[in-house]
Formats: sequence, structure tokens, C-alpha cells
Amino acid sequence: MSDCGCEKAKAELEEYLHNELRRDDAADIREHMENCADCSGELKVGLVLTEAVRRACRDTAPEELRVQVMTRIRAIQTTH
Repeated sequence: MSDCGCEKAKAELEEYLHNELRRDDAADIREHMENCADCSGELKVGLVLTEAVRRACRDTAPEELRVQVMTRIRAIQTTH
């Protein structure tokens, strides 16, 4: 494996976080992250954001709020 460099690691960070890369590409990025403080910092931020979104997607809005939002959306749709 070889160090892929910062440009590739940052460009493919999102795919890396979601396990969407080929095994060799993921290994190259993992190796780079282990040896680059700047990119590993971005990885940490990405991990925190990914987990926050994952948790937020599990929550559901209260029914009253959902009704209000849908009512407003329908009102806007009828005027456009």
C-alpha cells in the first residue's frame, strides 16, 4: 500500500466514512490518516458529524410539528 496524499484523502473522505471505497483505496486512505495530523483531524470531524446525523435521523418530530410543517408546505404548493 502507498500513502495516497492529502488531496486524495480529503477528496474521498466522505466515501471513506461510509465504507464506499474499494478495499485497496480505503487502506491507502487509512494509512494516510494514520500519518497525517491535518487529515486525521478532518477524519475526526467527519466521524463526529456522521454520528450526529445518524442520531438525528433516528429522532422523529412531534406529531403537532409535523402537521404544522405539512400544512405550511401544502399552502405554499397551492400558491405556486
